Amino acid sequence: MTPVYATRALVDVLCELAADDDPDAVSVRLAAAPAGDLRPTDGDLTGLDPETPVLSEFYFPDAGDALTSVFGVDLAAPTGQTAGRFVSHPDGNPDVSVTDDLHATLLVAVPPWESDAVRAYDRNGSRRDLVLVAAEPTESDAPR
Repeated sequence: MTPVYATRALVDVLCELAADDDPDAVSVRLAAAPAGDLRPTDGDLTGLDPETPVLSEFYFPDAGDALTSVFGVDLAAPTGQTAGRFVSHPDGNPDVSVTDDLHATLLVAVPPWESDAVRAYDRNGSRRDLVLVAAEPTESDAPR
């Protein structure tokens, strides 16, 4: 099964968000960029096909923003631009739960809120390998 690729910086920031909101759960939409559009931060990305999608950005959660959220659907997210979702499970259960908002890719974090405590799943809740990439998006790749 194809692994899920994400930038190390993204996963680190998501873990920080989860730690800041603990004991409450966090749910954040994620955007991906082709590996060829990323800027390496340590070495290069020669091991990845330039078209490989890499989770690299997130849309900051707007908790309680009634103008952008209707019936639990965030209207601020550009259609078709969310490649995945990050959720935190403060209870420590690393498995997908029935309350998680499933996307094509789901990252689940548990305490102690470190990158090695993050798991990747597909839309069906099947576990996938998570590969962290030392790269960052260019300014033009950032979600708006």
